[in-house]
Amino acid sequence: MKQTRHPEPDEMTLIEVMRALSDPIRVGLVRVLADGRERGWGELRAPVAKSTLSHHLRMLRDAGVTRTRQESTRCFVELRRSDLDTRFPGLLDAVLGAAHGDDVGGQVALASDADDPTG
Repeated sequence: MKQTRHPEPDEMTLIEVMRALSDPIRVGLVRVLADGRERGWGELRAPVAKSTLSHHLRMLRDAGVTRTRQESTRCFVELRRSDLDTRFPGLLDAVLGAAHGDDVGGQVALASDADDPTG
């Protein structure tokens, strides 16, 4: 099984992290993952094709924003909040605060949230 490479915190660059956070779908994924729980890729709902969602998740992983783990045929993803807060103090909180205020990425949800009509 191929091991996925994740940059160490000192390898993360502001440019790559900001590039990863420059798309509303990716910001939405970060918002969903900000609860600190690891999520299966199948739990994530976004208004894009599965291949495009995979691309967005890869962009976040390659920048160091998320960590991906494969277990058999399933993939799981989690936000690397601690690493991001250590490397870029306050950045993630600022991005999440602005994203919530402007509803950036609000179209991304968990499958359980998307199925719940009460929102």
